[in-house]
Amino acid sequence: MSLSSREYLVQMSLTPAVLIRRYKRFLADVELSGELVTVYCPNTGAMTGCGQAGDTVWLSISDKPSRKYRYTWELTETQSGHWICVNPQRANEFLGQALERRLMASHSHYTNCIAEQKYGEEGSRIDFLLQTESKLNGYVEAKSCTLLIQEDGVGAFPDAKSVRAHKHLRELTRLARQGVPTYLVYVVLHSGIRSVRPASEIDPHYALLTTEAIAAGLEVFILPAGIDQKGLFWLEDASNLRLAN
Repeated sequence: MSLSSREYLVQMSLTPAVLIRRYKRFLADVELSGELVTVYCPNTGAMTGCGQAGDTVWLSISDKPSRKYRYTWELTETQSGHWICVNPQRANEFLGQALERRLMASHSHYTNCIAEQKYGEEGSRIDFLLQTESKLNGYVEAKSCTLLIQEDGVGAFPDAKSVRAHKHLRELTRLARQGVPTYLVYVVLHSGIRSVRPASEIDPHYALLTTEAIAAGLEVFILPAGIDQKGLFWLEDASNLRLAN
């Protein structure tokens, strides 16, 4: 697929640099135009395999004078040839655009998409509340998947223990048991991942809660994003990815 024919759901204007190190979770040092620059890292997870010294990283730029760090680390182009989006907010942007444009056949019967709606017994916010013309609701939670846990293309979520993800699954399970349509969408932001499973070796409780949620009626989908220096684009074979056993 040529660059000109790609349908970008998330477009970015990015500047390349070379990664030196990530530290204190939210910071990274890079070499940019021959100078050492500290940039903001928007990912709070372990980011395993998402950035090694010497990798090319792609940075967005903010002109806001209040920003302490002008650059934000958005993408990694690894030395092995993979593209990874390390900013988890982009997963929500990508999925939101896919839902609004009704690109996902499984969700095309929904005509309205509302982001960040309060719901549940634990004070949660659902990533997307979907509505049909008859005002029937569907609840969609997005998870950014960047952990390539096996070299044969198996990805896993989460890359670190996540109490927040536990809460989301409990909320979705309660709704599913009431017969409400609920969906968990793993947005794959790593070009090497071909299937996804819960990371039971990292967060066994998350894996258990996922099993319980699916038994209650939660539907799990995998949505891969194409990634390059211009942003995130729709893949025509997006439905070919699957959950791993």
